[in-house]
Amino acid sequence: MPNWYYCYIIMVTLMANSAHGGSFYQVFEPTFGGNRVKIFQAGQLLSLSLDRISGSGIKSRNKYLFGRIDMQLKLVAGNSAGTVTSFYLSSLGSTHDEIDFEFLGNVSGQPYTLHTNVFTQGKGNREQQFHLWFDPTNNFHTYSMVWNPKLIIFLVDNTPIRVFRNHEAIGVPFPKNQPMRIYSSLWNANDWATQGGLVKTDWKKAPFTAFYRNFNANACIWKGSHSSCSATSARAFTDSAWKSQNFNLDAKSRRRLRWVQRYHMIYNYCTDFKRFPQGVPPECKQSTL
Repeated sequence: MPNWYYCYIIMVTLMANSAHGGSFYQVFEPTFGGNRVKIFQAGQLLSLSLDRISGSGIKSRNKYLFGRIDMQLKLVAGNSAGTVTSFYLSSLGSTHDEIDFEFLGNVSGQPYTLHTNVFTQGKGNREQQFHLWFDPTNNFHTYSMVWNPKLIIFLVDNTPIRVFRNHEAIGVPFPKNQPMRIYSSLWNANDWATQGGLVKTDWKKAPFTAFYRNFNANACIWKGSHSSCSATSARAFTDSAWKSQNFNLDAKSRRRLRWVQRYHMIYNYCTDFKRFPQGVPPECKQSTL
């Protein structure tokens, strides 16, 4: 039996045993930006800032192979044009895998663009973009990624907005072999982030700041060449809420997914026929529900 499948079975029965949140001091470390990364409230609140000199970023100390990752974010308020706040999973190298949330800022009063993407073996180009049904700068909202060998689900406040299924049977690579760290960053992308780069960052509004809290990884931690989801501990647990997310969305979730994609999706690579004149990628012809 392949290693990834074994870990998948364990994950279904064990996720509660592998869940952890805890202090940002314990779970994350800075990647760049120096004192632009700040931790408050005894490790329960984190902020990233961007100014003209530098942005900032963090990464998880652990790697994960399958699970559910949740983070609450409160995005840069006011004129955030040119800024990008990211929250994603990624491995390293030219053939890396990656699962992306990126929040593209805008001028005051205009909506953020939530940009999602999936990379497999170093190749992305699977973008879907959304305008959210709330102002993500007023309050904290929960952004989640469910990842297992069968599918990837992107969720906002527990509402599914996108499903990317494993279509290896028709030759589409799927991220299932590379453990990934959690990353987040706030950086300047005024050459493309807002209206294709037409609207630039207003540095008079700097520093730009985004806030993070209530991180949780209900996931299998990867240490060396082994998963924390061991066979011994798995016997003590039974399948519960993860079953629907591991196999199929329930009826309510399917309705919510269709609602988001009908009324809030603003770009879907699967319908961009100018970009793919020879035909859209093969996974686009398969059902996501």
